[in-house]
Amino acid sequence: MRKRTSWVAVPVGTALAAALLSGCGSEDGSGGSGGSLVMGMTDKVLSVDPASGYDPGSWLVFNNVFQPLLSFPKGGGEPQPEAAEKCGFQDGASKVFSCTLRKDLKFSNGNDLTSKDVKHSFERTLRIDDADGPAVMLHTIKEIETPDERTVVFRLNTSDATFPQKIASGAGSIVDHREYPADALRKDGKAIGSGVYTLDSYDSDKADFSVNSGYTGPAEARNSGMTMKFFDDQEALRKALTDREVDLAYRGLATKDIAELEMATTREREGVQIVQGTSAQLHHLVFNVKHPQVSDVGVRRAVAHLIDRSSLIRDVYRRTAEPLYSVVPAGITGHNTAFFDRYGERPDRTKAQAALRSAGIEGKAKLTLYSPPERYGPDTTREMEAIAKQLNASGLFEAQAKVVELERYEKDVAAGKYPVYVRGWIPDYPDPDNFVDPFFGKDSILGNGYESGRIAGELLPRTAAQSNRAQTVEDFGAIQDQIARDVPVLPIWQGRQYAVARDGVAGLEWTLDASTVFRFWELSKS
Repeated sequence: MRKRTSWVAVPVGTALAAALLSGCGSEDGSGGSGGSLVMGMTDKVLSVDPASGYDPGSWLVFNNVFQPLLSFPKGGGEPQPEAAEKCGFQDGASKVFSCTLRKDLKFSNGNDLTSKDVKHSFERTLRIDDADGPAVMLHTIKEIETPDERTVVFRLNTSDATFPQKIASGAGSIVDHREYPADALRKDGKAIGSGVYTLDSYDSDKADFSVNSGYTGPAEARNSGMTMKFFDDQEALRKALTDREVDLAYRGLATKDIAELEMATTREREGVQIVQGTSAQLHHLVFNVKHPQVSDVGVRRAVAHLIDRSSLIRDVYRRTAEPLYSVVPAGITGHNTAFFDRYGERPDRTKAQAALRSAGIEGKAKLTLYSPPERYGPDTTREMEAIAKQLNASGLFEAQAKVVELERYEKDVAAGKYPVYVRGWIPDYPDPDNFVDPFFGKDSILGNGYESGRIAGELLPRTAAQSNRAQTVEDFGAIQDQIARDVPVLPIWQGRQYAVARDGVAGLEWTLDASTVFRFWELSKS
């Protein structure tokens, strides 16, 4: 996500796996098909107003309480009709997008949902333009027309073939124009939508949801409600799991504990299940190409020749992630292995030394890597230390890893003080554009000084005009190849999604995919 660009993979504590395994057995409580579930998480919900929230916790609420025009089907990347009956581009340049709403749509308060509400929702988000909101995703909207109550026409100021994906995300949440002011955020902690669930109550400790009986759309709820419990620290989440206070835990689990659960025998795991899903969450090393330590591409290429991703995945992340060899992750249209093809899988000291010599460096190159533990967790600290160790082991670098508190980290990155730093990425929508444009387009969020006129001025605009995304593969391949040549970033790993649940909880496999949509309605408990 563009404003909150992290995957917070922070440990829960080393006791989780052992405690779960020793506490196995059936869960107390009557529960059953159609019953309610309790989920624990360490993420916070920063806003329940779709014009403001742009973080994983908030979007979890939006995806379940509000309806977008389109939505991502389980296991799929192509948006399908949701509040809309049908949608599509009306021109060959991907600049006019029209939707026809379903009949008889209503908000959970009983008010009719019409094209007026759709227009109000998008214009409101853009007008408020909250610093922590998703307005940045909607800036291609020029104007919105509503010729009748069921028709919405978006006229875009530039070609944007990813517009359907953008409005299928949390940024496309439709709100009631009677309930949400046009130029201010809602402050009462309430949420009125037309989605599968209603938000019954919300505070700093938990959020309670019940099924919206007036929902009209393709989803079918397999439970009667959900409760999300928020935990301030990972030890508290661990205790909630072992005490059966929650049915499942999502986000915030330690890589060590996940690894131990995965290696446990079926008998040892009796009563506990760990569910793994696909993910497009990424970790990159970012090079500040204006900083003297890495301004020469030869230094950056030398680092690329020496990184051993497999060792990092094995020793730091306990095989709970995958090595990543391009900026577009595996499973996303257009993915290639540009960094693998150019730099290989294993460290190559000879090629690294040649790259340094091309930069005019005869001795050891000095390098400092920075990371903030508050955002990315101790695993990232260990990752940076392991990378520095790999570089130093070659005899070609004098590298060190430094930990900086988050506020200072963000300010120093913006000021261009760090030569190398870490960034994580949770995609807004599963399209290659969302892994390229935010970093290498005209309004890059990396702050690393890298510019490519060919990428920003030629290749990305051409892909944005192509509504058939399969036809963008060649251009996205060219972008990835150029990034591998220039090395403004170094892709390190691609994450997996995990949830731990008690036996009897079903449907988790339909909530953990590259769309990042956690679908409450797919879950059930017996």
